[in-house]
Amino acid sequence: MDVRSQVSMVFHLDKCIGCHTCSIACKNVWTDRKGAEYMWWNNVETKPGTGYPTAWEDQSQYSGGWEVKDGKPHLRASGRYRGLTNIFHNPKLPVIDDYYEPWTYRYEDLFTAPAGDDQPTARAVSMITGEPIEITSGPNWDDDLSGSPLYAANDPNLTALTPAQREQIFEIERLVFFYLPRICNHCSNPACVASCPSGALYKRGEDGVVVLNQARCRSWRHCVSACPYKKTYFNWAAGKSEKCILCFPRLETGQAPACFHSCVGRIRYLGVLLYDADQIEATASLPDDQLVDAQRKMILDPFDPEVIRAAKENGIHDTVIESAQASPVYKFVKRWGIALPLHIEFRTLPMLFYVPPLLPIIGNGKGDAYDATSPNLFGTLDSARLPIEYLARLFSAGNVGKVRYALRKLMSVRYVRRQGEVGDVPAAMVDALLAEADCTREEAEAIYRLTSLPLFDERFVIPPSHREEAIAALTDPLEFKGATGVGFRQKPERVS
Repeated sequence: MDVRSQVSMVFHLDKCIGCHTCSIACKNVWTDRKGAEYMWWNNVETKPGTGYPTAWEDQSQYSGGWEVKDGKPHLRASGRYRGLTNIFHNPKLPVIDDYYEPWTYRYEDLFTAPAGDDQPTARAVSMITGEPIEITSGPNWDDDLSGSPLYAANDPNLTALTPAQREQIFEIERLVFFYLPRICNHCSNPACVASCPSGALYKRGEDGVVVLNQARCRSWRHCVSACPYKKTYFNWAAGKSEKCILCFPRLETGQAPACFHSCVGRIRYLGVLLYDADQIEATASLPDDQLVDAQRKMILDPFDPEVIRAAKENGIHDTVIESAQASPVYKFVKRWGIALPLHIEFRTLPMLFYVPPLLPIIGNGKGDAYDATSPNLFGTLDSARLPIEYLARLFSAGNVGKVRYALRKLMSVRYVRRQGEVGDVPAAMVDALLAEADCTREEAEAIYRLTSLPLFDERFVIPPSHREEAIAALTDPLEFKGATGVGFRQKPERVS
């Protein structure tokens, strides 16, 4: 048993309001500079929709992630020998049109325009060329366009639905959407790390954050094509790849990442998971329908004495183990089983998990009225406007049972709270729902409190980084005190 510690995340989609505050916070901190104009390390997509970059989930187009051959996982887009054949030409890379051409506005026109009868306007200009452009796309360009025949209808996940289901969800009575915020998943089996010929990408041993050493980056961009989530980008000005670093300078000082800290809906949770690295290859080699259970099996019980002993032997500090025991991520993913990974069939074993949304039920148009009544108080899962098969394609590699289990438990929490606050739901009915959802009243109360009433320190359980020990092992701490602690002292240069 090779115990590793991983700073992991949960996003609760029922709480996301699509305000994009997280995206703007990240943009202002990390990618508000030349060459990074088109980068959104954190972005919020509307589902159903094509996402950012366009159709990033379609691996027949991008060939990201892993596939199983001869019983073992292999990179789709690259490999030890295949990478040499396309090292100078990679046809699987997304181009700027797949993202969008970033733009700003020529604001000086508002002040320098000559006097006239018409109101002056600021024309859109490209942030790459400086020339005027017609804006045709952008990050989350399909924002709220749930019924759009251009965006929602081209969602790759709709292939999981029957033709009749696909037709039904675009009827006016069934139009529905939800928001899907995305950052780098900091995977346990990252394809970007495995694909990099120069070894610039690696997982930090102390917290599992995937980072990129720009001093070693040689601009091959295999990391961009290999990442199935398209969360590695290429800086056209510096000639280096870049990606989300989970704000590790903030983590090392006990602060939540910028997108987490700024989240208005408080949908984000962060904590430590202990996992068995010996199981990674075997887990990634399993059939799609077994991947969710296998990844959960990889996640170890931080209260198990055998796990604690093995963790200490691997150099994991006592305070990190204590943080894992208090981790909200462990509760959502392992103990309660209501948080699921995004597209686990890519086999990168992402360490960002999502609580799927309880979507509205189907209504009916009767004349000029719209009727959404249901014989049940909150409706039923099968009457949701978006078929469960769609959510299963997103969060459980098509395994409907995993999504249904999570949604039943979330629904039972609603009924428990309704009975306690309003009292119009029979206790026998609530008990039956809890039994069907494999939940107890105590567990339902715990889920409710961590979902609706968590304190800041309950949402973000950040382990101490013990940088003082690392510094003492390398140099005199007093000498280090005046040195640069984070980042480069010299600007990265393009490799000729």
